[in-house]
Amino acid sequence: MKNGEGYNSSRRTFLRNLGALAVGAAFIQSCAKKIKSVALRLTGTSHILGHRLWAKDFPNPTKELSIPILIVGGGITGLSAARQLMRKGAEDFLLIELEDHTGGNSSNGENAYSKYPLGAHYLPLPNFHDKELIAFLEEENIITGYDNAGYPVFDEEQLTFSPQERLFYKNTWQEGLIPRYGSSEKTIAEFDHFFKLMEGFRDQKGKDGKYSFDLPIENGSHDANNKELDAITMQQWLTDNGFKTEEVFEYVDYCCRDDFGLGIKYVSAWAGVHYFAARKHNNGESNKESVLTWPEGNARLASHLKRYALNKTLVNHIVFEVASVDDKVVVKVFDGQNKKTIAIAANKVIMAIPQFVNGYIFKQRKPLVKEFNYAPWLLATITLSDLPDDFGQPLSWDNVIYKGEGVGYIYDQHQSLKQVHQKKVITYYHAFSCNDVVAKRKEVYGKGKEYWKEFVLNDIKKAHPWIEDFTEDIAIHILGHGMISPVPGFIFGNARKQASSVIENKIFFAHSDLSGISVFEEAFHQGINAANKLLNETTLD
Repeated sequence: MKNGEGYNSSRRTFLRNLGALAVGAAFIQSCAKKIKSVALRLTGTSHILGHRLWAKDFPNPTKELSIPILIVGGGITGLSAARQLMRKGAEDFLLIELEDHTGGNSSNGENAYSKYPLGAHYLPLPNFHDKELIAFLEEENIITGYDNAGYPVFDEEQLTFSPQERLFYKNTWQEGLIPRYGSSEKTIAEFDHFFKLMEGFRDQKGKDGKYSFDLPIENGSHDANNKELDAITMQQWLTDNGFKTEEVFEYVDYCCRDDFGLGIKYVSAWAGVHYFAARKHNNGESNKESVLTWPEGNARLASHLKRYALNKTLVNHIVFEVASVDDKVVVKVFDGQNKKTIAIAANKVIMAIPQFVNGYIFKQRKPLVKEFNYAPWLLATITLSDLPDDFGQPLSWDNVIYKGEGVGYIYDQHQSLKQVHQKKVITYYHAFSCNDVVAKRKEVYGKGKEYWKEFVLNDIKKAHPWIEDFTEDIAIHILGHGMISPVPGFIFGNARKQASSVIENKIFFAHSDLSGISVFEEAFHQGINAANKLLNETTLD
């Protein structure tokens, strides 16, 4: 999978060996005493302010504003829309965001030792034909040039350093996430067969010449090919295609939980295949297995987009009413800091927020929300006095425990050129995969930080039995509506199409949940497409 070699690997190995004695001394010292208390912090999105949408107990407006274009939502989609408007010369707009910062699920935290992600933490290298995304990466010097064959050259310090991935399997760590070492010949044969099938889907095109599976989804073929896969689960597809070994089911389940929040029992087979087939790995031989990542995760990409909305953004503001009045759209906004309501009259509005929020603002759309399933997530960033590279394979960027409750942890300092750190910082990810995400969300919010501390550490103990001896701080971050989860029937159902429909050529909807897959590429293109549609259908004088 994501295994890479080269200059970064050599540099990391050299620096690691240089500091080995210092790390060893810290290890011995940290084992001498057990941490008696752990600093715990429980954070999350602004669900308290957001929940006021239920009651609609906001004061009457005391201020009025007028603006040609209003963007509601400062996640990747809203920020991408702002960028596209600026590029097209439509600079007179305002962006509204509920949180005290923009970025959405591409946000980050920081402690004394490292930045760390509070959501999405990497971007696979884009498909070569995704010229919009490639142009953005070039603008931000993530792509530094092009080789003789015309393929992008990526900044090596933003590509994942080696070692990239490891799996704790049969009581030892091994390189990569596919359990090849210690697996039976039958298991290896099934993995080889599975990836051969996925290669076929990856190359498949419809009669219109477009890929059957692509990013964004809307760029894919409109032929009927493979739509039947959306009627069954990925688990059913595996069974129907003769797969039997536990390792294959576990691996595909991990991949689905990682990208969709729900595992193979619950997600559509079409979505499961899309995970493997949509990314073409066609940016040149040297770029096949790498991804882009940063200590703060995709908050780095959000920071690049934020400059397009500089001095055009209001945070801690929640939109609670949107109404079409004559030739305007009147949007009522509550200022959470000053406790006042503002009425904003706009010519056009882009609603770049998830549909479960739109359901409270547009009552006629509330029935559609029931078709949108959002998996809750928990992230735990742990500061450690050390985390020894035990059981053979060294600490990697991505560290996954076979049959673990979560989807593993990332080493937040992995991209640092400083290979000996005073403390180590990791972020653990857990998606609550279940058949009732609404009930699970309530359950998650009902648990306290002590419960989550034990929950997280008990899972990591499967690979690191003594982790409590090194743990100094745990920051728990809960995302109640972490990502859209494409259950069977959703990708090709009517809910996405209806929720995307424009109201009176004045109110446009854009968000990754309208794609059905919550990845950066979808959110990025949703913003571009909404801005283009708005500008093509209106004259903003």
